[in-house]
Amino acid sequence: MPLPARLSDAVVTVLYLHGFASSPGSTKVGYFTTRFREHGIEVRTPDFNAPDFRTLTISRMLDRVEAELATTSGTATLIGSSLGGTLAILAATKDPARVERLVLLAPAVMFAKPGHHLLPPERVDEWRRRGALPFFHHAYNEERELNVTFYEDSLRHDAFGAAFAQPTLIFQGVHDASVDYRTVEAFAKTRSNVTLSLLDDDHQLIASLPRMWGDMRGFLELDA
Repeated sequence: MPLPARLSDAVVTVLYLHGFASSPGSTKVGYFTTRFREHGIEVRTPDFNAPDFRTLTISRMLDRVEAELATTSGTATLIGSSLGGTLAILAATKDPARVERLVLLAPAVMFAKPGHHLLPPERVDEWRRRGALPFFHHAYNEERELNVTFYEDSLRHDAFGAAFAQPTLIFQGVHDASVDYRTVEAFAKTRSNVTLSLLDDDHQLIASLPRMWGDMRGFLELDA
């Protein structure tokens, strides 16, 4: 599918896919929604916590993205943060005709895979034994339990090995304690459609918001 000359030259939906234990009320969502609105572009941000965080799975999140894409006129640009970046990659692979471009913010391309430092084997064993574990949820500012089905389901999805052709811009902090920048480098290195920007920042990338927006404007040709 040919790309429009500029993002604003077509009826294009921008979907912001928030991360794990986050929400549409995050700082980054608010910042980018305001910036896009200044260009006459509205941002839609599905709430992946609904109907219940405890029963969350990546498959359920992906179904929600696909439902959003099915209601769009034309194509969509996906902005994915952390686990939302994983979703963006998977959605671009599954429905390439509807996904025009990707912007990935610290994409968790190896989220919950064996060996992930946030889920050592002993914690996975405990999760399976107990059936659910508490995780701190930033939107609620408290711990919320999540069923082990989230982990088991995550093993079905391979963002790191996904094949997709859409132009993609990645921002990754070199001080990220949740997503190893070297893993993201390896992911980008083998894909000619991906441009990687390494930033002197952490996982949240809050300090880099103006820099990222400047690069995104150029990538999406909003000022052309």
